[in-house]
Amino acid sequence: MRVHIRYFAAAKAETGKAEEHLEVAPATTIGELLDELGRGPSAVFARCSFILNEVATTDRSTLLADGDRLDVLPPFAGG
Repeated sequence: MRVHIRYFAAAKAETGKAEEHLEVAPATTIGELLDELGRGPSAVFARCSFILNEVATTDRSTLLADGDRLDVLPPFAGG
């Protein structure tokens, strides 16, 4: 199955890219995807929240489905 991932702010800086399309196995979770990418234990990715198909989540056990769009959002500061 294919997932579209977009990275923002520090997550974008960490990956060196704004987005990518990846093939993942069925029943892959957000956490498993990050682990497979080698980004699970990263200080930036450890604190990220996500928007999966326009719904915010911090639950890394959320299952991904074919065609999902996952936005990876590190903590933001400012005001």
